[in-house]
Amino acid sequence: MLTACKKKINTLKIATTAYCVVLCLLIGKVARSEQIKEIATIEGVREVQLIGYGLVVGLNGTGDKGIATLQSIANMLQRMNLTVRPKDIKAKNVAAVMVTATIPPFAKLGMKVDALVSTIGDAKSLQGGTLLLTPLKGPDGIVYALAQGPVSVGGFIGGRGGTRTQKNFPTTGKVPGGVIIERELPFVWGNTNEIRILLDRPDFSLASEIAKKINTTYNAEYAIPVDPATVTVKIPEEYRENTVGFVTDIEKLDVPVDTSARVIINERTGTVIIGERVKVYPVAIAHGDLTIEIKTEFGVSQPPPFAPPGSETVIVPQREVRVEEKKASLVEVSGATLGEVVKALNALGVTPRDLISILQALKAAGALRGELEII
Repeated sequence: MLTACKKKINTLKIATTAYCVVLCLLIGKVARSEQIKEIATIEGVREVQLIGYGLVVGLNGTGDKGIATLQSIANMLQRMNLTVRPKDIKAKNVAAVMVTATIPPFAKLGMKVDALVSTIGDAKSLQGGTLLLTPLKGPDGIVYALAQGPVSVGGFIGGRGGTRTQKNFPTTGKVPGGVIIERELPFVWGNTNEIRILLDRPDFSLASEIAKKINTTYNAEYAIPVDPATVTVKIPEEYRENTVGFVTDIEKLDVPVDTSARVIINERTGTVIIGERVKVYPVAIAHGDLTIEIKTEFGVSQPPPFAPPGSETVIVPQREVRVEEKKASLVEVSGATLGEVVKALNALGVTPRDLISILQALKAAGALRGELEII
């Protein structure tokens, strides 16, 4: 009898343990965590933008016609000991372009990156062109890289007049690997005592969670949240000679991320993005649709046979204006979860453009719980 009781107790313990494990797994699935390197960066570890003015040659009659480009050609030839007046140049196979490039952090001499080439004149296409040697400068006006090479255009243009066809934008192209670093850019990412973690999106709770996670991992008060966007971390003594290893370990730490209630609206494209924490308090909506149609028909009045001299055919426009407003009824809209909000808004049966107006009205009425951001 005692043995049977022990077996039941052990079975109950196993079942309880299994239930706790399943519960923990479910909780873990609900919680959302991200690595620090996905939501923040280390101060000083950033990209640098370079820009320069150059010429693309070898175009098939689709280049610039402006005097500025001709002057640039004359200046280039003069540097090659060939004097030519701009008015004597009749070329249409050259285009003036702006060259931009993004240099990664800690770029070394000889590294290659891509260049983006864009026309600034009236050139029709850069297809088949080659970028001549172009110095690229940083914000301080110093030349850090040189760009040169064939331009790759992800489009084409063909035909003339009304029979012209075009795909994508042939006035912009890339020079793959055409930028060579000639001078190392100054990067300062911390001293021997501390580093600073910069959050991609400032948030008080997230900054506190990052500091708490770092202090818990190293069992010491190394991290301090300075403000919603910055966390200062002291480098331990054992990592003073291995700062890269310390930063690597910190970037891999997982911290809980709290998703904010946010609605993103792009009025140019009619795109609406609704976050999972957005809620709509009970409200009634009536949204009508007003359509105004203006139609113009042209009637032709011709003179009768044997009309007196000076008679002519007259075109008389006949305009028709029609206004139609669809009936709209009140619809109750509310939702505590993303699914309920989507279902309620779909019940209105409106277009994305109308949905943007409705969301703005909900925010103005105080019925939308969340931040409304228009981009």
